[in-house]
Amino acid sequence: MKTHQTFVKVRYSETDQMGIVHHGNYAQYLEIARIEWLEQFGVSYKNLEEEGIMLPVYSMEFKFLLPATFDEVLKIETTLLHAPRVRIEFSYKIFNSKNEIITTASTVLVFMDATTKKPMRCPEFLAEKLNV
Repeated sequence: MKTHQTFVKVRYSETDQMGIVHHGNYAQYLEIARIEWLEQFGVSYKNLEEEGIMLPVYSMEFKFLLPATFDEVLKIETTLLHAPRVRIEFSYKIFNSKNEIITTASTVLVFMDATTKKPMRCPEFLAEKLNV
């Protein structure tokens, strides 16, 4: 479906004693990529929250194929898997500086009403912007 590329430079603090990006940092990389993915459609995550729409993560899965290291620029390819309903699902491919796939991932987020804390359908204005 709709894909976007994000670039993240690995900071020293994100690496472990072996000089490799610690697996705990990958969730942040995916969040950066999702926020940029939304921005390409003129959607601000901050504005969604101000409108009372939250997007908590329901599930997240990773497969680590190769390591990433300090000072490397990673390319994160974020793809919407299908038209969002109550859930919005993404797949990710993370590439190293040699353009090798080093990690694959997926996330499922749920649209949630910030006041009631109940799931809700994807807002119509968002579906229209995504053209789905």
